[in-house]
Amino acid sequence: MEAREKKLEQIVDWAEKNPAIRVVLLTSSLVNPYAPVDDFSDLDIELVFENMKEYEADKKWIELFGKPISMIEEDKTFFEGKHAMKMVLYEDHVKVDFKLYSKSEFIEETQQEILNEDWDVGYKVLIDKDNLTENLKPPTYESIMIQKPTEQCFQQLINDFWWDTTYVAKCLKRGDLFYAKVMSESVIRTEYFVPLLEWHIASGYNWEKITTNKHGRLFKKYLPPELWERIEMTFSGSNIEDNWNALLAFADLVHEIGTELSEKMNYIYPAQTEKEVRKYLHKVKNL
Repeated sequence: MEAREKKLEQIVDWAEKNPAIRVVLLTSSLVNPYAPVDDFSDLDIELVFENMKEYEADKKWIELFGKPISMIEEDKTFFEGKHAMKMVLYEDHVKVDFKLYSKSEFIEETQQEILNEDWDVGYKVLIDKDNLTENLKPPTYESIMIQKPTEQCFQQLINDFWWDTTYVAKCLKRGDLFYAKVMSESVIRTEYFVPLLEWHIASGYNWEKITTNKHGRLFKKYLPPELWERIEMTFSGSNIEDNWNALLAFADLVHEIGTELSEKMNYIYPAQTEKEVRKYLHKVKNL
């Protein structure tokens, strides 16, 4: 994206000439070999200041790189005193997430035994006027890789899934669409279904280094078309009957993927729990 590259050049040029700035890092997807990149990918910039108070309080410097149309600011208290954030969407549609460090806090962070997650997913040193990054550990990317679950973790997820389907069923019977959607999308899909699909994909690669990126962005890349079509059936609109169909589609997929995983990992699948909850779901639906 030409506008993004131009903005990055502007930021680096400004930082080179600004004696208050000692280090500039580029992080996240643009320097992560495992992340998909397109025209909507953000610039994630870390700025290290000799004294950052002025820049944390002031917004004028943000306007040096274009006209902001929206901005979110988070001060150091939000990040336990380590850094501050200014996340900016510019008029040219480029989004820049500025992370602001003071020099002392940055040095302290570089001396930690374990690389912080923002750096472990990839970083590139653009400017380092004081050699503050010379001992910075290289990224391992481990924090974004899918990890094999323990049997306890696997069983807990499956049990929690079946437990929370009962809330969706009650909500749908009551016509309480908002609560049903919260449970089906924010809980069932996000907390249970996404990890289950991650495990399913990783198990096919013998748990080698593999990531599907944030919230399943790469699921479609790794899943066969027929399975993807069935996953699409778990999405629904406002029609109550469609939401029932989506809930039962969730149930069938969790059964199939869950039992397959349990056999691969030699874990016990809570089949009796599923059997009893399925009876409950159908009873509530047919009341």
